[in-house]
Amino acid sequence: MIFAATLVRRCTAGLALASLAGVAAAKLPPLSPEAQAKAAETAAKAAWSGKVDAYKLCQAQDRVVAHYRRTAPNAAPAVSAPACLDPGPFSYTPPEAKPLEAAGAHSPAGTATSPPNTAVPAAAASTPKS
Repeated sequence: MIFAATLVRRCTAGLALASLAGVAAAKLPPLSPEAQAKAAETAAKAAWSGKVDAYKLCQAQDRVVAHYRRTAPNAAPAVSAPACLDPGPFSYTPPEAKPLEAAGAHSPAGTATSPPNTAVPAAAASTPKS
């Protein structure tokens, strides 16, 4: 019975913390453009770091296989494997900001070709119905 009481307390505490985290996340303001750019750069750096880790793992595996083939008397013939790809140094080029003309900030194309105004005065267009 002690285990069940402990489990109930842990579950209750976990649910309370999860609900508080949800409330805290809901009240966060939207990111500024600078913060979005920094987040994009951090994501690019994390992706590059993953590629570097995979490259180092590939090299370590190649060294282990080469050592095994040198020392094992009954080593199987080598199977051709793809070469390790070096990701190179980290470089991040931020995406260029669209100018307002390309961002679609202006009127839609239909409004631009045929303006919404007409030759009929506003007073004549809104005649009261009797």
